[in-house]
Parts: sequence; structure tokens; C-alpha cells
Amino acid sequence: MKIEIKDIRKKDYKKAIQFAIKGMHFNWYLNNKILLNAYGRYFWYLELNRATQILAAYVDNEFVGVLLAEIKGEKKKHHNFLQKIYTKLVDVIQKFFFKGGANLYEDTTKEQLAHYLKSNTPDGEIIFLAADPNCKIKGVGTALLNALEEKESGKIIYLFTDNACTYQFYEHRGFKRVEEKEIVLKMPKGKVPLKCFIYSKEI
Repeated sequence: MKIEIKDIRKKDYKKAIQFAIKGMHFNWYLNNKILLNAYGRYFWYLELNRATQILAAYVDNEFVGVLLAEIKGEKKKHHNFLQKIYTKLVDVIQKFFFKGGANLYEDTTKEQLAHYLKSNTPDGEIIFLAADPNCKIKGVGTALLNALEEKESGKIIYLFTDNACTYQFYEHRGFKRVEEKEIVLKMPKGKVPLKCFIYSKEI
């Protein structure tokens, strides 16, 4: 069966949220299903409204993965005022109630990015990449990356990830780890040790 890369259907947004929840192991931090879904929705809306490239993978018309990227100088593909309000509201809530989690993670990524930018001038960022964890077809993530490389060949791209995700996927596809830092998040489920990374590659 062939993997097709095309525009994402709006009806598949819910699946994309579930792919993120499972693939990025948000259950490391939260054990309440309602909170998990609320955070997954926040994460998806946040990145969707930043994206200048939205690439979706389908197999036999079944949605199996998605990649969002933000490339300098390109127009954003999606804009939804209500989604932006939702993300701002959740952002305020999590920073107030989960200071030892959300704030620490955000401060860490800002620090890593500032250090990376001292000696690098990237053209863009992969801001979301998730595949259906139940898909029996291999190569979904690779197909999405290949599609981005075809569109943005020669550009330097970076991404944030951590050891809650399958960061080895990027290493196997030529991305270099350029930043790394260990932190301990204080979350509702307790303390969560985490390694935060930045990977980079000229695609």
C-alpha cells in the first residue's frame, strides 16, 4: 500500500491530537483523560496556527500521519481565532498551576534555542510530527520528512524533542543533536526526569 502526501482534512484533526497524545507520551505528565485531551488539543492548535507547511499522510484514504513546519518568509497556512484563544487560555492555566512543569520546560527550550542561534541561522523549524501508533504501514514519518525535503531543499531546519518521544527517528535520518539538557518536571503524576534536545539538519 502506498503512502500519499496531501492536504489534511479538517475531520482528521481529532486523530492528529490522539497521535500526539500517544506518540509524545503526554501520559507521563497527566493521568486524567480529560486533561490529556485538553492538552493534546492545545498542543495541536498551537502548532497548527504557526505552520507554513502542513503535510498529511494517507494510506487508502486513511489518515496516518502529519508534519507541520514553520519556514521563514512563508505565509501561514491556517488561522483560527477561537483556537488561538483556547491556546492562550490553556497556556495561562498551565503556567499558573504547573509552574514546575510548563514554565521549566519553556524556559529550558528558550535557553537551548538562544544558544543554538548563536552559531546557526536556520531557515525554519519542524514544529509537529506525529504518526498513527497503530498503523501497520512502516515509513510514514520518513515519507513526511521526504515530502518536506522536496519542498524546502537546501534549507537548514531544526526541531525540539525530548526522550518522551522517539528522538532516535531523527538521528536515523541524518539530524544532528546540537543541544541537550536534563531537567526534572514537577507534574500532577509526580516528578518526571526529562532530557530536552534540539536537532538540526540541512535538508
